[in-house]
Amino acid sequence: MNTVGALLIVLVIGDLGSTFFYHVPQHLWFTLHLRTHHDRRRSYWDHAVLSRDPAILLDGILGALPYLIVAAAVARLSWQGAILGLLLGQLHVWWRHTTELGWRTPRWIEAILRPLQIVLPEDHDGHHRNPEVEFGDIFRFYDAPARALINLLAPTSRRTRNASSRRRRAKRIPVRA
Repeated sequence: MNTVGALLIVLVIGDLGSTFFYHVPQHLWFTLHLRTHHDRRRSYWDHAVLSRDPAILLDGILGALPYLIVAAAVARLSWQGAILGLLLGQLHVWWRHTTELGWRTPRWIEAILRPLQIVLPEDHDGHHRNPEVEFGDIFRFYDAPARALINLLAPTSRRTRNASSRRRRAKRIPVRA
């Protein structure tokens, strides 16, 4: 049970950390993730699997850091479970980016994974198309709390600050007669 417990802790707590301490802050205040992961001009299969671009690699490493920290902490419980959790998490990263390759989740797999709140490739594709929805790398149950936190912190976001800055500048421009 220690191996399975460590694996689950890495996935569940790692996803919690990645969602709330990396993904949500990137959407609110920073640009690295938005430039690399939500750039409609590039393939997100390339982003997740093939790219050697330093910015894309940095985004991936920073997103994985919470999983690595949790794995290091639970390695005392079971190093095998910690490693398996990291491997399963990485396989999920690759799998959730397969819709661009034409992958569609078979109904029987969906029937198993939906009740477990596992993010399917189609869910993650929805996040690529609309960065305001489908938060949580592995688990969908982090989506609603992540969106609630984003709404709560929206007044502090980069987007809100930029919009109010533009409004202030627009008021200062004299109108020519």
